[in-house]
Formats: sequence, structure tokens, C-alpha cells
Amino acid sequence: MHSFSTPLSRRLGLKYPMVAAPMFIISNERMLLACAEAGILGAMPSLNGRTPEEFEAKLRWLRERTDRPFAINMTIGLTDPERLQADVELCERYEVPVWITSYGDPTEIVRRAHARKATVFHDVINLRHAKKAERAGVDAIIGVAAGAGGHAGRISPFALIPYLKDNLSVPVIAAGSISTGKQVLASLALGAELVYMGTRFIVAEECGSTDDYKEMVIQAGPEDIVYTDQVSGVHANFLKKSLPDSRPDGTAAQPKRWKDIWSAGHGVAEIRKRQTIEQIVDDLVREYYDTLAALPR
Repeated sequence: MHSFSTPLSRRLGLKYPMVAAPMFIISNERMLLACAEAGILGAMPSLNGRTPEEFEAKLRWLRERTDRPFAINMTIGLTDPERLQADVELCERYEVPVWITSYGDPTEIVRRAHARKATVFHDVINLRHAKKAERAGVDAIIGVAAGAGGHAGRISPFALIPYLKDNLSVPVIAAGSISTGKQVLASLALGAELVYMGTRFIVAEECGSTDDYKEMVIQAGPEDIVYTDQVSGVHANFLKKSLPDSRPDGTAAQPKRWKDIWSAGHGVAEIRKRQTIEQIVDDLVREYYDTLAALPR
């Protein structure tokens, strides 16, 4: 299928302007490789390697198999400083092309990334944080809108993406409730240069989510998503049926955050089957072109 692009996707060397967003615990190196081969950007939290040694093994595995771009997410304020330092050093050593920062001041990480000619994205839920990250020198801002899986903002993507674009000089990446080619097209129409999708890839065969988790996403509608701060102390979106008081079997009487309580966004609305990452990307691209052709002119 024909590629389509934006200035930012061309700069990164992507075939399509899409990102498989980093998801705690379940994103893995197999996903990043499959995304690279499909022409999009795969991303993974550094902490998905439980130790720096595990994280390094994942980077080494990936580097042995592809020279295409991928991204690593580092949560500045939520990571032990020693561990964060180790992760930054590994991103330098393995020449990670895209660094994604969140929860804190990215100034020092930006300096180190740029010294290695790496690109930095920073995720935000409002303009105030976006402005701070822009001053820190990041290359693009991820606007995490209402309906995103995991930690999400409260502003509709219809408002947030053009609002950020109008008030920033760096590119904006759209996140929140995007799981079809229609929504990819809409995001680009709003001014985004990349679209950031997590929930869409939970059902990918390569994803580390369990079969039960995948099935719950497939069966869920947007009404089944709960926005709560009771899990991690920060408001985030979760599948209602995975919350402890909703599990009929009592298996999660002492649930582990994120492991037994499953995150997903409003994008579950249009996810109906398990697929490989290659199949997901093919569907997104076909839907994008079908929607473009069907628009009134």
C-alpha cells in the first residue's frame, strides 16, 4: 500500500506516521521489531526490563535484528534516580533513535539525547506542561487527550490537538481514542504529525498482554472504561471488569497494579479481533485511504 507521511514521520524514516505507544509491562522487543518491519514506530518503557541488565538484553536483541527506528519511554519522576541514570546510559550506548519522556523535567535527558542525535518526545495533558517541555528543548509534544489508555488527560482530542498546535512551535503527536484509520486521518486533520496508539496494539499477537486481557479489550465498549486515581494515585483509564470489586472469581483480592488491573482507553470501541502488528497496520492504512476517498469534497 502507498505510504503517507508528515514532516516528522519523514524525519524519523517511517513509512506511516503512527506510533505503537509504550505500555507498562506488556510492550516488548518483539513488538518493536514488528512495528519497525511494518513501517511504524514501536515504543516500550525502559522499566519493562525489570533490571538494567534485562533492559540491556532487550536493546541488544533488537539491535541485532533491525536498524530501523524504535522508541524507549523513560518516566522521569516515577523512576528511581539510579535506575533512570542506567537507562539513559543504555539508550546512549545502543543509540536508541527516539526517547520518550514523561513525569518530570526532561532538560538533562534532552541534552544527552541530542548529543547522540536522538529525537525526544515528551507527553503532556495540558498546555502548561507542554510549554515547559518545549523550553526544555524537546522535538515534539505528545498531547494525551481524554480517552487514552493508562494515564490520560481530561481534554477532548478535538480541542487538545489543535490547541497545542496553535500554541507551540514544535510538532504535536495525538494520543487518546485512536484505533482506526478514520481516527488516524482525523488526528492528522487536527494538526498532529504522528498518531500514538496503545489500546489498538493490546490485541496484537506480539503483545505481552495475556489472552484474558486481549479478550476483555475485544469485548469492551467505551462504557466499560473507568477513569480513576484509585489504582496508581494518578487518574488513569482501566477496564472496569479488571478492577478488584468487579472480578467475580475473587482472583485479584490483592491485585497488583497494572499487572492484574488492566489499562485500556476509549479506543476499545472499534477493536474486534486479535491480529499481528503487520495486519493491524495494513488495516489502519486501508481504512485511512477508504475514509479519505469517502470524504465529501
